[in-house]
Formats: sequence, C-alpha cells, structure tokens
Amino acid sequence: MLQRLRLTLDVLWRELAKFGVIGLISFVIDLGGFNLLVSGAMEHKITTAKLVSGAVATVFAWLGNRYWTFRHRRNRPVHHEVVLFFVVNGIALAVSAGWVALAHYAFHVHGRLELNVAAFIGIGFGTLFRFWAYRRFVFAHEPDVADLPGDTGDEQYDGPAAPGDAAQSDVAADRKSAKTAG
Repeated sequence: MLQRLRLTLDVLWRELAKFGVIGLISFVIDLGGFNLLVSGAMEHKITTAKLVSGAVATVFAWLGNRYWTFRHRRNRPVHHEVVLFFVVNGIALAVSAGWVALAHYAFHVHGRLELNVAAFIGIGFGTLFRFWAYRRFVFAHEPDVADLPGDTGDEQYDGPAAPGDAAQSDVAADRKSAKTAG
C-alpha cells in the first residue's frame, strides 16, 4: 500500500513538473504577446489583446500537455479532448481577461507595470483552475496505479503492455527510475 501511494505521488509530481514547464512557456507566450499587442496594434484594446495572447498560449499549452505532460494517460478521442481542453481554457482565459478588465476599467490601472501585474495575477488564477480541471476532466482517464503493469509489489516492468504502447512504456520507465532512485 505504501508503494502504491509512493507511485501515485511520483506520477503526480512528474505531471506537476511537466505542467509547470508547459505553463512557464505558455506564460511567456501569453504575457509577451500581450505586451507586444498593447505596445502596437491593440494599444487601446487591452481586453482584446489579453484574449488574443491567451488564445495563442492556449494552443501551445494543449499541444504540450497533450503530447508531453499527460501523454501517459488513456485519453478520450482527440476531438473530445480538444473540446474539453478549450472549454476549460476558455473559462480560465475569461477569468484572466476578466481580472485584467476589472483592474483596467474598474480600478483604473493604466501603467505598463500595473497592467503586467494584473495580467500575472489573472494568469495565476487561471493556472490553478487549469491544473485542477485538466486532471479532473480533460486528461482524466488514467488507470489506477495498481492496474498498470509492473505495480504488483517490487516487480519491475521493462516494456510496454502491448506492442507500440509508448505511453505505457513511458510511465513504466518513470516508475522504474523512481524505484531505483528510492
């Protein structure tokens, strides 16, 4: 039972770390794009600039999370996953853009530094929601740790469950390295 808990926490930690890397890159795309847009073509369209930069970052985030962070999960058909992903990100983007709009229009935040702080806070709120929703709804079809091959005590799993099953192989390799490290 302790081994099972350790493996579950190891998977969670790896997902969180990968999610963080994708999130950091998406953050740079989002905030960098926002600054480029409000410095140029959308100087007087703060909320629109935030929506555009957030949408570009969202496309990158889907690709990174789908094909790297959560690649080991048994996924729904891609078209279902894409719809769920973009619904979750649409909600998170609305939270982020809503925060920027509130700061700009209600609190009269106009300076570049203040707008960036507002965008940063909004992205933070959206990120907390995203991680929870990705694990809960979008990439939710991971088998129980005990159901994966190689999790029957101290046995080591050295290959995929079926020929060509690279996702299961990645999880098994992560688990094998965690077992040998600890």
